[in-house]
Amino acid sequence: MSRSRAPAVAPWRFYLVAIALLAMLALLVGRVLSLQVLDIEHGRSFLQDQGESRSMRNAEIPAYRGVIADRRGEPLAVSTPVISLVADPRLLTAVEDLSPLATALDMPLADLQARLERFAGRSFMYLRRHMVPAEAREVLALKLPGVSGRREYQRYYPAGEVAGHLVGFTNLDGRGIAGLELAYDDWLKGTPGKKQYIKDLRGDVVRDIGVLEPARSGKDLRLSIDLRLQYLHHQELQRAMAVTGASSGSIVTLDSRTGEVLAMVNHPVYNPNGRRGISPDQTRNRAITDMFEPGSTMKTFTLVAALESGRYSSETMIDTSPGRIRVGRKTLPDPRNYGEISVSRIIEKSSQVGVTKIALDIGHEPIRDVFRRFGFGAALGTGFPGESAGQLPNRSRWSDIEKVTLAFGYGLTATPLQLAHAYTAFANDGVMPPVSLLAADEREPEGTRVVDADIAREVLAVLQRVTEEHGTARRARVPGYAVGGKTGTVHKVGPGGYQDNKYIAFFAGIAPTADPRFVTVVVINEPQGEAYGGGAAAAPVFARVAQGTLRLLNLPPDDTETVLAVAAHSPGVSG
Repeated sequence: MSRSRAPAVAPWRFYLVAIALLAMLALLVGRVLSLQVLDIEHGRSFLQDQGESRSMRNAEIPAYRGVIADRRGEPLAVSTPVISLVADPRLLTAVEDLSPLATALDMPLADLQARLERFAGRSFMYLRRHMVPAEAREVLALKLPGVSGRREYQRYYPAGEVAGHLVGFTNLDGRGIAGLELAYDDWLKGTPGKKQYIKDLRGDVVRDIGVLEPARSGKDLRLSIDLRLQYLHHQELQRAMAVTGASSGSIVTLDSRTGEVLAMVNHPVYNPNGRRGISPDQTRNRAITDMFEPGSTMKTFTLVAALESGRYSSETMIDTSPGRIRVGRKTLPDPRNYGEISVSRIIEKSSQVGVTKIALDIGHEPIRDVFRRFGFGAALGTGFPGESAGQLPNRSRWSDIEKVTLAFGYGLTATPLQLAHAYTAFANDGVMPPVSLLAADEREPEGTRVVDADIAREVLAVLQRVTEEHGTARRARVPGYAVGGKTGTVHKVGPGGYQDNKYIAFFAGIAPTADPRFVTVVVINEPQGEAYGGGAAAAPVFARVAQGTLRLLNLPPDDTETVLAVAAHSPGVSG
C-alpha cells in the first residue's frame, strides 16, 4: 500500500507569513516606543498622567499656628501635634469584624456602623479628630484597609478660663472663631505646605515623593496683659461673685501711661480647652462688648465741665438743703441733707442735689462735650470682635430731667473698657493714651490731651478724697497707698423701665494717686442683698485687686508726707 505525500508549501507563502509576523512585531515595538519612549502624540505623558492619577497624591502639610503669649512671654495659646484618623468607607465596609476598631476608638460599634452607612459611597470620612499620637498609633496598628492618619495641630490654652474671654479660641480646623484668635487669624495661621506620596490600592502610603512647598509657620502674638495680674483679677472677681451673689461682672485694668490692658476678666467663665455645652453668654467678653449706664462714675466728668466753665472750683460752696431737689415731675434725693458743702464734697458724697444744681447752672451741652472728648460714644479701635462703641445721646430737644440725669450717668451707655480709658486722663495729667490689647514697645505712645493738666490734677485730688474717711468709697482704700476713684450705682432697665430691685455696681479707681500707674474699673451686675451699691459691692473688689497689683508691679508704699500732700493738692478739699 502506497503512502500519500503532503503537498509542498510554496516558498513565497512562507516568506509572506514571516514578513507579516515581523511587521506586526515591528508595529508592536513601535507602539511601545511611541507610548513609553518617544512620546509621539503625548502618548507617554498620557500614560504617566493616568498612572499618577491612580497612585500619586498631594497632601497638605499643616502649618504651625503662632503662639499667643502675655507681655512677659508666658504662653496663652499654643499648638500641639495631634493625629486625625480618616478612612475610605468603601474599603472599610468590606471588613467583616469592626469591633476591634470601635474598641480602639472608644466608640460603640453601632455608632461606627451608622457612620459608615451615612458615608457609604464616598471615599473619605473622619473617624476621629485630634487624637493623642500614642492613641492614634494603636488604631493604625490594626492595619485596617482604608484607615490612615493625618498629622494636624490642636490649639491648647494653658491659662484656661483665666484668659479665655480675651484670647478666644479656634475651631477644629484651626481657624480663629472668637476673641483675639479671630481678630488676628491671618497673622497667626501661617501657610500650609504641600507634599507628594504614592498610595496602593488599599489607600496606604507606599512612599513619600517629596515636599513640593514647605509649610510656613504663623507669626507669634504678644499681648499686653500680665498673666500674674490676670490670675489675680480672675480670683478676686470669682470671690466677688460668691460674696455678692451677682449674675455677672467684669474687671479691667489699664496702664495709665501706655494705655495697655494689663488684665481683663469676666464672669461667667468658660474653658476654651473643653467647650462642650457652653453658651454664647459664657464666651462673651463683657468688658469690651457689654454696654451699661455708668451712673455716678460720670459725675467725675461733670466736675470737669464745672471746673472748665470758670464758675466753679473744687472749693466753691453749694447749698444742697433740704436734701432733695425737684426737676420737672421727678424729685431727686440725697441720702440725707448735707446742707452747704463744697463741690469736692459733692463728688465725695456723690450728692444728686449738688450735681443737679451744677448741671442746671452750666447746661447739658458743656457736659456732653466733655463726655465726647473723653471718648464716650466712640469705638476705641482695639480690633476686638464685637467691640461696642456705647451711646452718647445727641437730641435736638432735651427735657429738663434728661439734661440733669445725663450729668450723673443716665441716658448714655459705655463699656467697662471705655470707662477705664476715660479715667486714664486723670492719672496722666489730662492725656489719654490709646488703648491697646497688644504689648507696646519701649516708647510710650502719643496720647490725646482731653483736659488741662491743672484740672486733671485737681480732679485726681478730689477722687482721692472719695476713698477717704468721709467718702462713698472708704472700702476702696489700700493700706500704705493713696488711691482715688468714684463709685456708681444704677438701676437696671427692664421691660417696664428702671427696676427698683436690680442694680449694677461700679467703681473706677486710680492707684497710686501720688504717682498714678494704673486704672481699674470693677462692674458687679445684679448684686444681691443690702450691699448692692458701688461702695459696698465694687469698691472692696478694687481694694483687693489694687493691693495685689501694686505688689506684683513692685511699687513702693507712699510715704506719709506724699499722701498728705496729694490729699491737700486742691484748696478747700477738706472734711
